Amino acid sequence: MLKREIFSADHEIVRQGLKALLDGEPDLEVVAEADDGVEALEAALRTPCDLAILDVTMPRMGGLQAARELLARRPALRILMLSMHRDEQFFLEALRAGAAGYVVKSAADRDLIGACRAVMRGETFLYSDAQHLLLRYARPEEAFERQLSDRESEVLALIAEGHTTQEIAQILVISPRTVDRHRENLLAKLNLRNRVELAMHVERHLPIESDDER
Repeated sequence: MLKREIFSADHEIVRQGLKALLDGEPDLEVVAEADDGVEALEAALRTPCDLAILDVTMPRMGGLQAARELLARRPALRILMLSMHRDEQFFLEALRAGAAGYVVKSAADRDLIGACRAVMRGETFLYSDAQHLLLRYARPEEAFERQLSDRESEVLALIAEGHTTQEIAQILVISPRTVDRHRENLLAKLNLRNRVELAMHVERHLPIESDDER
């Protein structure tokens, strides 16, 4: 059976490379692409498809929010999240959003095809070192103690990528003041005192991948 999918990622070069990988498989076909979360949501609602692959961090609407809205309107749709981060926050938020799988970009050439097939069989696909995160997820008092909103998770991811407040505002199409407010919320929820501690938290928990790893 041919599996038809919507594919959305924030970098066109990455998207085109992974599209070629998917289209090279006889049981997979990319039927639509999107540059941002809003386009992905609209494409998945108007195009017959079985699977949506969403980047966690996208302009206008992040992958987590797009996943929630898609599943609310198309509950049978399978969602696979794509991210540059191995951090537990994004992995757990993806599960809470209803995603059936989580693929790390640095391993996408190895894992993406298998992940697509696994979630279409009704299985959950986890990246290689996610097992210990599931153990923490099984303890709600730890898993939810630092729960962030979708937008806060997107801001944190962009901070981890080294973007300035102005750049984050442009990418997410929000005001710099709103970015600052989300940053303050992150400090409170992560129990940090200032931006220096936030930067240290990002360095410890959200390591930036080199260009060779992306």
